[in-house]
Amino acid sequence: MTAPSPTANIALLIDADNASPDSLEGVLTVLAELGAVNVRRVYGNWSKASLKGWAAMTHAQALDPQQQFDVTKGKNATDMKMVIDAMDLLHRGTVQGFGIMSSDSDFMPLAMRIRQDGLPVYGFGTAKTPESFRQACTRFIDVGALEAYAQDAAPADKPEVDPALVELLGDAVKASKRDERGFASLSEVGQRASARSSFDARTYGYARLSELIDALPNFTTERRDNGVFVKRVH
Repeated sequence: MTAPSPTANIALLIDADNASPDSLEGVLTVLAELGAVNVRRVYGNWSKASLKGWAAMTHAQALDPQQQFDVTKGKNATDMKMVIDAMDLLHRGTVQGFGIMSSDSDFMPLAMRIRQDGLPVYGFGTAKTPESFRQACTRFIDVGALEAYAQDAAPADKPEVDPALVELLGDAVKASKRDERGFASLSEVGQRASARSSFDARTYGYARLSELIDALPNFTTERRDNGVFVKRVH
């Protein structure tokens, strides 16, 4: 995980049509890893009854509501305004990280463009979010897991870990510096895995990568004075 920086200015942009207000508290908690979420904008057509939940959150969470009328049926002015605002913030140079709350794959190019300038992008969406947007983000977190944590009730049934993720972590262990017993620093493993994938342990029902690794029979871990170390056993 990225170390928290109290002075970092973080922008959260919310696609109200494709996000649930029930997930907001968990999203803000995750973004605290990056810094202070000082820019909080939520986009939508506020005349829609379906956005009442978001309207109620604007004062409670200091959200800045951005009105976008549905000018043409089938055309999403909300997405366009979010992209324009994100690029404005990027080029002003006053923001050091972004959160994009949406399950819409249309934001894939935006996430990729922001990352090209070296800024982290955390994506927050449902389990149905297209893989293209997931992988475009520095981190992608399934908001379903976050809602459970917000209620102090981590899901009893953890989502199944994809075999591809096991291989990704195994490759990261192999590529990391290992001691004479084959153990590698979990911190380095996490950094190497993150360079290839946007996965986040919370998507699988675990608060930390160390907890996810502990739950996988393919790996064994050791807690040492200088951190957590991991080794692939099969």
